[in-house]
Amino acid sequence: MSKNVLSELLDLLKYGQGRFNPAKILSLPCFDRPLISEKASVLMTTYKVIGRRQFLKSSIVLTAGIGFGKVLPAIGAQVTPVKLSTPAMEKLGWKLSVQLYTYRRFPLFEALDKVAALGIRHIEPLSALKVDSHRPDVRANEDMPADVRKEFKEKLAERGMFLSSIFANFNGTPGQAKRLFEFCKEMGTGTIVAEPPAEALDMIEKLCLEYQINVAFHNHARGQSPYWKPEQVLAACQNRTERMGACADAGQWARSGLDPVESLRKLKGRIISFHLKDIAKKNDPNCRNTVFGEGEGDFANVLQELKRLGYRGLTTIDFEHDTPALQEDMARNVAYMEERAKELLNA
Repeated sequence: MSKNVLSELLDLLKYGQGRFNPAKILSLPCFDRPLISEKASVLMTTYKVIGRRQFLKSSIVLTAGIGFGKVLPAIGAQVTPVKLSTPAMEKLGWKLSVQLYTYRRFPLFEALDKVAALGIRHIEPLSALKVDSHRPDVRANEDMPADVRKEFKEKLAERGMFLSSIFANFNGTPGQAKRLFEFCKEMGTGTIVAEPPAEALDMIEKLCLEYQINVAFHNHARGQSPYWKPEQVLAACQNRTERMGACADAGQWARSGLDPVESLRKLKGRIISFHLKDIAKKNDPNCRNTVFGEGEGDFANVLQELKRLGYRGLTTIDFEHDTPALQEDMARNVAYMEERAKELLNA
C-alpha cells in the first residue's frame, strides 16, 4: 500500500463515525484486492446506522496482505437487492427457495446473506431456528416479538427477498394455530409446510379458508412421518379445500424405497410446493444428501416429470448435508437447477 493511500485512509478514519464515508473508503486501491474476500480473515461486528435499520452488518478486515499490522475499524455495509441467478427456472414457473435448515449452523439473520449470495429471493425458515446470536430465545415462529418481526421484514425488503413459506409445527391447539396463521399473514407468507396431526385438520382447513394461506403436507422418510406415502397425503386432503395439499419431497420418497417419479404423478393437482433433494442411497431412510444430480434420487427424471405435470410454484432446496464446503455445494445445486431448467425449456 502506498504512503498516499495510507494517509488518505487514515484521514478518513480519524473523524469517527459521524463523518465516516464508506463509499470513499471502499474506492481506495487497497480495497480492490481479491485478498479481501469471504475467505479472508474477517471479524463480524455491528454498528447502528441512522435512517436504515437498527443494525447493519459490518466487517473488520484483518490486514494481512494489505500492509497493516493492526485491525481497521468496521465500515457500515450497504445491502443490495438480490440479483436473480435462475431466469430459466423463472420461465418454467419455478421459484427457487431455500429451506433454512440447510443453514442451521447460522442464525436466521446471518443465513439471509448466504441465500442472497446465491441469487435466491425466497426462503423457508424452520420455525425452531433462532433469529440471531444476540437473542437466542427468539425463534422464527408465531412467538416472534413485534420489534423483531419489523426488523425481519426490513431485512427482507432491503434484499428484495420473501418469506414465501415456513416449515412449522402444529401442536393441535386452536390458539397456537391461529397465531401461526396471523404471523404468516403479517409476514406475507403464502404457504405453511407441516406434518400436522390428523385431529387438527378440520381446524386447519377453516384457517386456510379464513386467511387464504396454504398448508402443504411434507413427507419425511418411512418411519419418520405420517405422510411418507403419497396416498397418505391424498387421504388427508380428500374432500378438503385446494389450499391443503402436498409439499412433495422426491428425495424422501427415494429414501423410503418409493419410486419418486411415480409418487409425483399420484399427487397431480395437489402439489402446493416442492422440496429439492438428491440422496446417496435408495431405500435408506437415514442416508445423506448429495449435490443435485450426483445421487440415486432419479433427480433429472423427477424434474422432467415436474415440468410435464405443469407445476408452477416454490421449488425449495432442502440440503441437509452440512460441511465446511456448504456454500460451494449450494452454488453447485443452484447451477445444476438452472442448467436443467434451460434444457427443459428447449426440450
